[in-house]
Amino acid sequence: MVASLSNVAATYAAMQKTSAAPGMEARGGGDFASLVRDAAESSVKSLQQGEAASVLGLAGKVDLSQVVTAVSNAEVTLQAAVAVRDKVVQSYLEILRMPI
Repeated sequence: MVASLSNVAATYAAMQKTSAAPGMEARGGGDFASLVRDAAESSVKSLQQGEAASVLGLAGKVDLSQVVTAVSNAEVTLQAAVAVRDKVVQSYLEILRMPI
């Protein structure tokens, strides 16, 4: 869970640095699309690590505490991804309801 929280904090800090106008390249050298892509790749990696730790735990190759930590990280990452998805869908629906 700590690693996932640090990923969220790093992403938040990166987003704070990218306060350029929409459509303009961010000061950090990346644009919003690359920020989103990096966050998605990090999320997928966290989920894969949780799955791999579970498989290794079932085989008895890793300690139970490592499995629990990896699965907890994956769970927090999944919850964050679902929350972001819900906000994106909610925003899209609000835009659709705007009068022309």
